[in-house]
Amino acid sequence: MMTNQDPQELLKSKHKLDEQKRQFTNFARSASGHGEAEAGQEFSNDRVPDDQNRMKSVENRQD
Repeated sequence: MMTNQDPQELLKSKHKLDEQKRQFTNFARSASGHGEAEAGQEFSNDRVPDDQNRMKSVENRQD
């Protein structure tokens, strides 16, 4: 059964959960960053797609 909750309270708890997820993700990344990467994971740095997109933009401008 759903309880009637204040939307502001729901939003606060959602933000709290999102923050916990974010912290866990950061922790998991830093903890696994020094271990063996699974196949394909070694290229999952956030910077790589940006560089690829930048190079694509440069290629497209040259056409």
